[in-house]
Amino acid sequence: MKAIGFKTSLPISEADSLIEFDKAIPTPSSRDLLVKVEAISVNPVDYKIRQNSLKNKIQDEPKIIGWDAAGIIESTGEEVSLFKKGDRVFYAGDITKDGSNQEYQLIDERIVGFAPQKISTEMAAAMPLTSLTAYEILFDRLRLTATKDKGKSILIIGGAGGVGSVAIQLAKKILGLRVIATASRENTVEWCKKLGADVVVNHKDLVNQVKKAGYDTVDFIMDFVDVNLYWDAFVQLIAPQGMIGSISDPVDPVNLRQLKGKSVSFHWELMFTRSMFQTADMQRQHEILNHIAQLMDSGILVSTLNTTINGFNAEHLKEAHRLLESGKTIGKVVVKF
Repeated sequence: MKAIGFKTSLPISEADSLIEFDKAIPTPSSRDLLVKVEAISVNPVDYKIRQNSLKNKIQDEPKIIGWDAAGIIESTGEEVSLFKKGDRVFYAGDITKDGSNQEYQLIDERIVGFAPQKISTEMAAAMPLTSLTAYEILFDRLRLTATKDKGKSILIIGGAGGVGSVAIQLAKKILGLRVIATASRENTVEWCKKLGADVVVNHKDLVNQVKKAGYDTVDFIMDFVDVNLYWDAFVQLIAPQGMIGSISDPVDPVNLRQLKGKSVSFHWELMFTRSMFQTADMQRQHEILNHIAQLMDSGILVSTLNTTINGFNAEHLKEAHRLLESGKTIGKVVVKF
């Protein structure tokens, strides 16, 4: 089968930044599924790992990344109980194992969901990583519910990005929150409003923009961009007894002591935690993805696919990385096999 990977970390402009190669199709065992991949999407984690994981190193075998896929189950391990051959599935995967940038992939059934039935494969492939991340931070980390939190305010930093695009929808349509999203360009502002944001503010003047929109403080803040860059604004804007959640990778420490006076809690989210540590609740991701699929099939949640590149090859995958690295993408970029 064909796979795409890299032997060393290079700028995407370099010829060998991503290379095609052949490898044997693996055989599933235990709880693994062998999935014939039909479409993948690219996330910031892809280019960050490509840029940094093999700096000043050269591997003999290419490293395969990619953490979003949709496809058909080709075969199953002997302990598989949730799926059967022929099932259409979607998933984000496990950062400690080979990724989805290959024609066939082994994936643990506990982190796989049944794909939505009423949308295209590429629309489904756009959703797993961002949906799991947004869902986990809202429901598993902050433990928000419509019953106790409906009508409260949430500020979403990076509303037009992959995770932000899903978080806006979940916060508005499932939790009934008043959603303030950040965006700075006309097209990203419209994107956020289309997904359900009540107010869109410019992140370049965050505190003043939020206050002008009528909010002296907000109950919840979701950071999907850069916790260091916005930390001082968060300290000002978060309401007493509020909650802040973040997925970003701070270069500098954050001063949690600044939150003490308001009794504010801070929550990290990493979508890969459950699979990395084989947690007792690892199958929760199977359940979340199934719920996401149901929400999409019912029309409550819409796919955040915005760009489709047809054909699985190194040049097309490089183009997807270039788009993500530009920082100007809206929604998700998918490569259809």
